[in-house]
Amino acid sequence: MFADLLRRMAAPAPDRMPDADARLALGALLVRLARADGRYEPIEKQRIEAVLCHRYGLTDAADLRQQCEELESQAPDTVRFTRAIKDAVDYDHRLSVIEAMWQIVLADGERDAQEDSIMRMVAPMLGVTDQDSNAIRRRIEAQA
Repeated sequence: MFADLLRRMAAPAPDRMPDADARLALGALLVRLARADGRYEPIEKQRIEAVLCHRYGLTDAADLRQQCEELESQAPDTVRFTRAIKDAVDYDHRLSVIEAMWQIVLADGERDAQEDSIMRMVAPMLGVTDQDSNAIRRRIEAQA
């Protein structure tokens, strides 16, 4: 099911993804981030579903999250995920991708070194500065 999407993500110059593929790529990146600390907590699953529902106007994202989990387990490195998302998401929406990622990192109340490492790698690859990423993180921490 995911073979075509994975092939396109691995292409040297990927085409812009259809919305359905962009959903899967973003969701899989969120799953990868949530799993980075070796624990995939129920609160992180709930937060991923909430992000997907909010971002894509869904009422339930449990099935989509499960598809994202499967894609994440089969997918190439995080760099390709990020490149695919950057190619699929307009610049104006990249900050909301970083926001979604910070929501997942902070969902369990702990910041893990692996999660921080992914955030430091992914934000610049999406064209988001460390300052903007940190400002988003601080805003989410203040809301918690």
